[in-house]
Amino acid sequence: MNIIDSLQWRYAVKKFDSKKTLSQDKINTLKEAFNLTATSYGLQPLKLLVINNKEIQKELVAHSWNQPQVLEASHLLVICVPKTYKTEEVQKYFSLVKEIRNTPDAILNPFKKFLTAEIDKKTQEELLAWNKNQAYLALGNLLTVCALENIDSCPMEGFIPENYDKILNLEKQNLHSVLVLPVGFRAEDDYMKDLKKVRKNITETVIEIS
Repeated sequence: MNIIDSLQWRYAVKKFDSKKTLSQDKINTLKEAFNLTATSYGLQPLKLLVINNKEIQKELVAHSWNQPQVLEASHLLVICVPKTYKTEEVQKYFSLVKEIRNTPDAILNPFKKFLTAEIDKKTQEELLAWNKNQAYLALGNLLTVCALENIDSCPMEGFIPENYDKILNLEKQNLHSVLVLPVGFRAEDDYMKDLKKVRKNITETVIEIS
């Protein structure tokens, strides 16, 4: 399939085939895709939890508006952001840039100074909102990669983040759950499987200026 065919094939799965499991190669592709996601300034203020534990998945269903996909899916992906974000993360980023690219300090320091000041002047609430935006970038990227890899998925905002944080011990890691993505294989009796995709006409959603 080409990319448009793949996106046409994709839909938010309502029922997964719980007997099927994604290969480790497929999971590794999703992990790499997550790590390659574009983020603001390249800071990557995100973590991805890859859960393949039916006991944990079952416990999380009650905190996901009882959506069964959380348990039925082969794996459950949870995108998280830091609860508190500090300028030390900027220092780590520029150290990595220097290590990988061997960029001279004379070039790096002005941008590092600017970015440190930008982080410093924001409140933690502002930084949390900013980082949550990066989580949506990662989700969009993962959905596209899933479509290209013939991996079924169902993006979810319908869950209780605070309860996920407790169950998954995220608070100890300074993390807060933002988005959930069950992945696996659609069930043959998923009522949504063969329904036509509903989208506006492209002339209503795209404005061309030339």
